[in-house]
Amino acid sequence: MTEETLRYDIWVEEALRSVIQKTIAHVADNGLPGDHHFYISFLTQDDGVVIPARLRAQHPNDMTIVMQHQFENLAAGDDAFSITLSFGGQKENLVVPYASVISFADPSVNFALQLKMLPLGEEDEGDYDDDDVEDYDARHLDYFEESRSRSNQDDRNSSADDDDHKTGEVITLDAFRKK
Repeated sequence: MTEETLRYDIWVEEALRSVIQKTIAHVADNGLPGDHHFYISFLTQDDGVVIPARLRAQHPNDMTIVMQHQFENLAAGDDAFSITLSFGGQKENLVVPYASVISFADPSVNFALQLKMLPLGEEDEGDYDDDDVEDYDARHLDYFEESRSRSNQDDRNSSADDDDHKTGEVITLDAFRKK
């Protein structure tokens, strides 16, 4: 008899991705309210990511886009969003699957999510073993360590500039993983 485990880590990550999807759908329908703006980081080599070759060459692993004043054609689908942004004065269309998003932040309200990127396929949701997770973790550990390091450095720089300014807390799902 195999031991079944409730996969809270997967369910939480799915819920966090649905927050991103709902946020983008709301903005696509209603525009950005007030001072809201987003920093969205995603893996550029993932299946379904559509970006121009020159941007992929400049950002071979991951890329962060800013949604603030100058964006067009924002559309939120069930699995991905599309947007037109200007890069070096040239408008480019991008398609980003929610599964490729590794972080999402709205600095205007001190909100940030950092996602772990679990190795799931549609047909085998939750049907993988710890070796799959370990392989995945090994491939993406460098990115997350680098990201945390940048975040910690940014926090130190922010607190040095303004001691009263509070920074958002990035939530990772590592603490909830079965080891």
